[in-house]
Amino acid sequence: MKKILSIIGTRPDAIKMVPVIKGIESRKDIFKSIVVVTAQHRQLLDQVLQVFSIAPDIDLNVMEEAQDLYYITTRILTELKSILRNEKPDLVLVQGDTTTTFVGALAAFYEKIPIGHIEAGLRSHNKYSPYPEEMNRKFTDTISDLLFAPTQIAKSNLLREGVLEEKIWITGNTAIDALFMGLSMDYRFEDRRLRDIVESGKQFILVTAHRRESFDVPLNNICTALLEIKDKFSDIEIIYSVHPNPNVKIPVHKILGKSQGIYLIEPPDYLCFINLMKHAKLILTDSGGMQEEAPSLNKPVLVLREVTERVEGINTGSAILVGTDKQKIVSETIALLTDKDKYGRMSNLPNPYGDGKASERIINSILKFFGLYSQKDGNFE
Repeated sequence: MKKILSIIGTRPDAIKMVPVIKGIESRKDIFKSIVVVTAQHRQLLDQVLQVFSIAPDIDLNVMEEAQDLYYITTRILTELKSILRNEKPDLVLVQGDTTTTFVGALAAFYEKIPIGHIEAGLRSHNKYSPYPEEMNRKFTDTISDLLFAPTQIAKSNLLREGVLEEKIWITGNTAIDALFMGLSMDYRFEDRRLRDIVESGKQFILVTAHRRESFDVPLNNICTALLEIKDKFSDIEIIYSVHPNPNVKIPVHKILGKSQGIYLIEPPDYLCFINLMKHAKLILTDSGGMQEEAPSLNKPVLVLREVTERVEGINTGSAILVGTDKQKIVSETIALLTDKDKYGRMSNLPNPYGDGKASERIINSILKFFGLYSQKDGNFE
């Protein structure tokens, strides 16, 4: 039996780790699964765990009001020391680019435990954008033993940085696995206004914007762009999922709170959110996960960031990088809403991030790492 300890901190961590944890749990003949949540984010994390019936074995519950990176880093690192020494796992799995990801990998490194990094190799090549995610990911990749790169571009980034090729496995992104799992579940909107918008077939734009580099002026630009878009398209609703961080919530509600046709909602649970994506006409976001998921739903994406580590969507044409410049956001939105050919081209492209089988490939990679893989485990590729 190989003991695998998975560390989760935030909602995106949970979404992308769920398919892998389910895969580990399905192989009770080989693996013992231990799930540790730091609860770097509390409510948003719990929503996803509940949807997929994941019960953490250990909950650090570190989240505090107005927490900063110093607090999160030191608290999680200290807590994980005793956990890793008590559990003595054979492998620690972390996902993505959160502070939980980096600190979880660092704690495992201190204990000389092998580390598997899901979603390795993404790079914006700007250490302050996204901040601190870009460096969290690079630090984690440097000390990992198994690097699960979602795409060939991610693998190439790792090779350029000197990572040995035998440590890298191209798997696709587990976000797509989770998306298909979620969409297979029956769902009906509980929020009456959302239900009315969707069931009436009314067109709407789905928006998220929450990254630290977008605070202050960039976020104000995004909000004023939304006002202009709504003014030009009175028949199209805008649904904005507003992050609870006061740096986001306060200015967004101040600028957009009284606008007709712009519906500000708290971050909904995962099933609600992916079903909103499924029915949206267009997506405006600075979320990495939404950039990955939207092509599987045939939804064009305007990326509200100056740089993105998810360049595959930009390269293939399923996404456009518009940054936080008000006029560019407005002009590209107008183009997609009025040019049927452009919209059609962007919404009918294969998803460059995965096919829904990433978690299967990750499990098989782990089996190979431990020398336990055989053909009966399925086609590795």
